[in-house]
Amino acid sequence: MARPTQRARTLSQNFLADRATAEHVARLAAPDRRNPPLLLEVGAGNGALTGPLARRSRELHAYEIDPRLVPGLRARFAHTPHVHVVAGDFLAARPPRTPFSVAGNVPFSRTADIVDWCLSAPGLTDATLLTQLEYARKRTGDYGRWSLLTVLTWPHHEWRLLGRVGRHRFHPAPRVDAGILRIQRRPAPLLTGTGPRRTWSDLVELGFSGVGGSLHASLRRAHPRRRVDAAFRAARLDPGVLVGEVAPDRWLRLHEELTA
Repeated sequence: MARPTQRARTLSQNFLADRATAEHVARLAAPDRRNPPLLLEVGAGNGALTGPLARRSRELHAYEIDPRLVPGLRARFAHTPHVHVVAGDFLAARPPRTPFSVAGNVPFSRTADIVDWCLSAPGLTDATLLTQLEYARKRTGDYGRWSLLTVLTWPHHEWRLLGRVGRHRFHPAPRVDAGILRIQRRPAPLLTGTGPRRTWSDLVELGFSGVGGSLHASLRRAHPRRRVDAAFRAARLDPGVLVGEVAPDRWLRLHEELTA
């Protein structure tokens, strides 16, 4: 039989072992205790984060994929009626129809899939996730560079890095530190309508295609050079700028100029 630490590594589990960090993440996930959200927790594990989340939510669905951990979770929260421990894979869950939030200590190997699930859920208002620090930094522009996914989703979602969590606050300790990633759906999208959404994705995907050797050259494949030059001036961008160095607000100006 696999030992607990071996099972945790197999499932990419690094359990949060610091109470103060758990309380901090719960406050970020549900800051207004007067208006507690419907919360879905990814990977409840041994319940370190589940407890603080339960105190800040009106209803909590705590998902745990490891069947060995489920009985302990259910026993711990047996007298907390608004906490529902769900045995199974969070990614197989159907998103609630009503507005809801997501929080959790995410298995590093499944981060991309969990983020995609959150982004595609119409009722999601926000997600507060403990992820690998490098992932959180890349997605939020913390390196001074922006990823394709972040720019594509920027008109509807804001990405922020809310802090760093040292690897020794987990057990077993992962090889790298974690970051607190916050994805929040905008109350009012920066672009509305099918047409602008389509032209936005077309522009961003063309820009990140690498075709032509630079962002400026890539965009010239679909737009006259004079328009691209004018758009770069309006966005205050150098024609030699690398695509990853263009912040989302500059992309919005490029889109405005090139689709006017």
